[in-house]
Amino acid sequence: MPTISRRQTLKLGAATLITGILAGRLPVAAQDASTLTIAFNVNLPSFDPTVGPSAVNPTIQAIYRSVFDQFVAQGPDLAFQPGLLTAWGWSDDKKQIWMEVREGVTWHDGSPFTPEDVVWSLERAAKAETGNPIQFVWSTAGNYKIDGNKISGEVLRFEPTFFKWMAFLTGYILPKAYYEKVGAEGFEKKPIGTGPYMVDAYEGNAFLRLKANPAYFGGKPAFETVIFKFVPDGTSRVAEIESGSSDVTLEIPYEEFDRLKDKAGLAGVATPISDIGMIFLNNIDAMLDKNVRLAAHHAIDKKAIVTRLLRGYGVPLDTLEAPEYDAYDASITVGYDAEKAKALLAASGFSTDKPVKFKIQTTRGFKPKDYEMIQAIIGMWRKVGIEAEIEVYEIAKHYELRAADQLAPAAFYNWGNAIGDPTTSTGFAMFGPSPHSVWNTDDLDAMIGPLWGETDEAKRIAGWKAVSKYIAEEGYVIPLLQYAQPVVYKDALKVTPNVSGALQPTLVRKA
Repeated sequence: MPTISRRQTLKLGAATLITGILAGRLPVAAQDASTLTIAFNVNLPSFDPTVGPSAVNPTIQAIYRSVFDQFVAQGPDLAFQPGLLTAWGWSDDKKQIWMEVREGVTWHDGSPFTPEDVVWSLERAAKAETGNPIQFVWSTAGNYKIDGNKISGEVLRFEPTFFKWMAFLTGYILPKAYYEKVGAEGFEKKPIGTGPYMVDAYEGNAFLRLKANPAYFGGKPAFETVIFKFVPDGTSRVAEIESGSSDVTLEIPYEEFDRLKDKAGLAGVATPISDIGMIFLNNIDAMLDKNVRLAAHHAIDKKAIVTRLLRGYGVPLDTLEAPEYDAYDASITVGYDAEKAKALLAASGFSTDKPVKFKIQTTRGFKPKDYEMIQAIIGMWRKVGIEAEIEVYEIAKHYELRAADQLAPAAFYNWGNAIGDPTTSTGFAMFGPSPHSVWNTDDLDAMIGPLWGETDEAKRIAGWKAVSKYIAEEGYVIPLLQYAQPVVYKDALKVTPNVSGALQPTLVRKA
C-alpha cells in the first residue's frame, strides 16, 4: 500500500464530510480485504505505552496492544491469560513474587525477547523519574533475580493488584537494548514491540498504519494492514463507516448506531463495557459545601438520561463500582430526588432565584452523547438552583489538568477499569495522593490508605464497600452510568466485543 501523505489525508477527510451530508444515498464501498481501516475516536499522543498522561487512557490500549504485548494478557471477557509471562504468583508468605517468561519470542527488529527485557521494564516503571503514572504500583516490588526463563523478586510493600496491573494500563514490556540505544526520542520515531502488528507509517492527528508481524508468537494476524484513522468527531465517524471509507468504527451516537446496524452491508454490536461515566468533583469553591455536592447528585435523573439520550444503552450507577467489579454493592444508592436537592440547596442559602454557580468541563464526541448528557444535567440542575457553565476540552486536556489537580469544580469523564478491582476504580479516582484523583480530603484518605496493602481479601473488599458507601453519603463524586459501547462494521467482518472497550484489530476477522 502506498504511503499516505498529509495532503491526501486532508482530502480524504473532506470527502468523508461530503458523504456524511449525503448519508443514506451512497452504498457501502468495498475495500482491499487484506486491509482493515478503523475510524478511531482519539489521537495517539505517544508511542510509549508506559509514560505520560496517554498511558492511562483506556481507549488508546487498542493501539498499544496491537504493537506491544503485556506481561499478562486479557481476553475480551476480561479473563487473565498468559502473555509474555506464562506463569506468575506470590510466595505463601507474600514476601516474594515469581514469574516465568515466554521463550522463543522476537522483537519487531528480529532480536530475541529475553527475561532482561522484563526486569528492565519493571525497574524502569518503578522509577518516579521515568514518568510512569502507575509508578506507585510498580515500585512495590524490586530486587529482581533471573534464573533461566524464571524471575524472582522481593515484595517491598504488598500490593494485591500487582499482577492484575500487568494486564492493564502501563503494563507493557519494552525492548531494553533497543530503547537504551535509541533513547526516548528515537523510540518515538521508530517504536518496536513484540505485538501482532508493526508500525509502518504514522502522521500525528491523522493516521497510524500497521503491518502484520509474520513472526508473532500468537500466529499471524487476520489482516496484512491495519489503519487507524484518528477521527475525534462522532459525526465524522458515522460518515466514515457509512461511506465505506472505514471498515469499523466505535462510540457513535446511539440513534446512528440503531440506524446503521440495520443498513444493508453493515452490522453492529453494543454490549456493556467496564467504563463508567462520572463527574469528578474537585474539593474547591462550591464543592466544599456538602449540601451542594449532594444536591447536584440528587438532581440528576440518570434513568431518564439512559432512556432518552442513550436509547437504553447504559446502566445507571450510584458508585464507581460497576456490577462486574469485585466490590460492587447494589445496596448503595443515592437516587433522583429533585425536591430533596432543592431542600439541601436552601439549607445553604441557594435557590432558583439565587443559584449556586460553578464550571463543569466535558469532552464533546469522545463518548456517545457526552456533551448532550452534560447539557441535560445542567438543565436538571437549573430547576433546583444550580447554574453551571460548560467548558469543552479534548480528552488529552482532561488528563493534563487532572494530573496537575487543576480540573474545574466538576468535570465529566469516563473511568475505565478493565481489571475490575476497587483500587483501580474508587481507589485511584478518589485517594488524594493518587495522580488520578482531584478529591483530596483527610477523612477519605484515612479510610482508603490501609486498604492498599490489606492481605486479607475478604476484609479488603469489605473495606472498599465501606469506602463507596461513605463517598455516596458525603457526595464526593457523581457516578452516572455504566456504558454500552456501540461498534458498527461492514457485515463482511466479524467483531468480538471487548468488555474493556478496547477495539483491538485482533478481535476483528473476516466473516
